[in-house]
Amino acid sequence: MNSKQFDYSLLKSVGENVFISANVEIRRPHLVSVGSHVAIDTGCYITTQANISDYTHIAPYTTIIGGSEALLEMEHFTTIAAGSRIICGSDGHLGEGLIGPTIPEPYKDEIYIASIKLQMFASIGTNVVVFPGITLAEGSVVGACSLVTKNTEPWTIYLGVPARPIKARKKEKMIEYAKQLGYLQ
Repeated sequence: MNSKQFDYSLLKSVGENVFISANVEIRRPHLVSVGSHVAIDTGCYITTQANISDYTHIAPYTTIIGGSEALLEMEHFTTIAAGSRIICGSDGHLGEGLIGPTIPEPYKDEIYIASIKLQMFASIGTNVVVFPGITLAEGSVVGACSLVTKNTEPWTIYLGVPARPIKARKKEKMIEYAKQLGYLQ
């Protein structure tokens, strides 16, 4: 990979065989841990804390927002496809105060912050929006252009606005390959 890369020395920790494009913006890199065999592509924007495990991929032009108190957790073998929006924190928009990051604290509306977690083998399709506080269960996948407002069930494929389960996902080969790589017993 001869492309310019992000300055890894800024990260909390970083594994081996990692590619993070120089065109990635990580607002708080000291709060981001990156495992091994990870790729984070051009245009990704991260404002949260993040724990990104091994064999993960965050595709181009993905937004992960919520500020320094928010957290994205990606377990091994997880992916976020291009253009997705992972919202770990948001203004409430309830009319209880003013909206936006530049508003002084006493004048702000309620802010909702909650972690988002992708368990092993979970995957997010292109242009998916995930709301705060969501856990994508092991092996679940969310199809393109879906809106995730509730936790998913293991090894289930979701699609739609809001995302709904549409069928079971096969898992045997994925589990076998992960075992061969030394990740499962």
